Amino acid sequence: MTTPAMTLLLTVHRGAYKDSVRQMAATRAMLEAGGVEWAGAFMATPANLQQLHAEGFANTEVDAQANDLVLAVRAEDAASAQHALARAEASLFTTGAQSSGAQEALPVDLRAALREDRAANIAMISVPGPYATLEAQKALSEGLHVMLFSDAVELADELALKQRARTLGRFVMGPGAGTSWISGTGFGFANRVRSGPVGLIAASGTGAQAVMCLLDHLGIGTAHAIGVGAHDLTADIGGLSARMALEAFEADEGVRIIILVSKQADAIVAADLLDRATKPIVAVLLGTSDDRVLGREEVYSTLEQGTFAAARLLGYSPLEADQKLEAQVAAAAAQLPPERTRLVGLFSGGTLCEEAAAIAARYVAPIERTAPHPSEPAGEAAHLLLDLGDEDHTRGKPHPMIDAAARCEQLLAQASDPTVAVVLLDLVIGEGSHPDPASVLAPAAAKVVDAGAVVLVCVVGAPADPQDLRRQREQFERAGCILAPTTARAAYAAVAIAIRQPAIANATEIRPSRP
Repeated sequence: MTTPAMTLLLTVHRGAYKDSVRQMAATRAMLEAGGVEWAGAFMATPANLQQLHAEGFANTEVDAQANDLVLAVRAEDAASAQHALARAEASLFTTGAQSSGAQEALPVDLRAALREDRAANIAMISVPGPYATLEAQKALSEGLHVMLFSDAVELADELALKQRARTLGRFVMGPGAGTSWISGTGFGFANRVRSGPVGLIAASGTGAQAVMCLLDHLGIGTAHAIGVGAHDLTADIGGLSARMALEAFEADEGVRIIILVSKQADAIVAADLLDRATKPIVAVLLGTSDDRVLGREEVYSTLEQGTFAAARLLGYSPLEADQKLEAQVAAAAAQLPPERTRLVGLFSGGTLCEEAAAIAARYVAPIERTAPHPSEPAGEAAHLLLDLGDEDHTRGKPHPMIDAAARCEQLLAQASDPTVAVVLLDLVIGEGSHPDPASVLAPAAAKVVDAGAVVLVCVVGAPADPQDLRRQREQFERAGCILAPTTARAAYAAVAIAIRQPAIANATEIRPSRP
């Protein structure tokens, strides 16, 4: 809640469109300035202006249109607010100086960019949803494949885009494709993994990252990862991009095995895709309960399970049971007082949250997926699993993979709750993510540990990632957290602590077809 001492400042930059990735980076630059309580960089759409009013700017007149960029900050004093705004403007508008001292001019539109680089064949689009379809159509008209990072695109528009793209022999990756990895180049959020024989079809960004990183730890590389968007395998879209990805992988001699990752896939669409495969294929289908796919031998229920199955098909040995993890779980559970029984998961990855919920549901209930209003607390026995990267939590704010502090408030709240047994965190590093997220989250996690709860963390990343995977893990270990090797193991271990059954940490995963 804003106090009278807070300074509110904003600037409007006319016609200065910046994509959502640049907006989030600018927001992070402001938040990392000293004395800043809240900050935002966004286009002046009605929804964003409404969010601005909710943050305390209701009495501030904002003369701006949808193509105008707004920078807003709430800080403890005017100097801090002005410093934060200056950091944002430097992030957004300083592109490096030429020898003459003038700033380098950036292309103003797609055609201008293509005049500078005719070899380009992929357009990455990150604009507000209402404008994304038109920009994607322009890119297709120029003969480009499309990486559509934007979300909030209408299903009818997505279908029309993908139908047209197929006739043109071009991919539409997305909408809402957070990750793609094409011939060693990452798009969106991506990790620095080795190249190899696996082709990945992903209707999940963090799911793709988790699989690619786990493959990398096993010594297996990825040829390509094609992000098809969360809705591609629904009945409305019919798997159009997934089918094109499958056809491309079938024709690629460098791809020996295919992995499909999706949540909320339509059973008929998923089964049809699997039936079309002639190369070995492994599918991880989260949030699906239809026996028409769950009974198939190539379908698995967790990212770990599916990745290990693919590794075995390639002749690699999966990781063995982690006896150290089980011992840590046993020691942590033994120290908890009986009133600490609740499991709380605070995720930056929606698929990772979905996977944890599916695992937890086998052992505990009830599980809430929406945080209760402060005036209506959840029942003492209710477990809570939140996807803090969902648009309901990120509207007007940066994604928690970019702004590590976005989860600190929720994390610190657990320190004052005497019913919490264990807090489960994912940490997804790599290109596009916060440069040192553990430095922000580990101190908050230490306060939860000091308060008497357990914090369990899985870091999704590769050794070559810029954040230094080992250093990220070490910061959490020094904070007293328990580290798990995979997202599934983290979920099993968290359940094991909550219900005081340490052996569950190394539970043999049950295939969904044989409950």
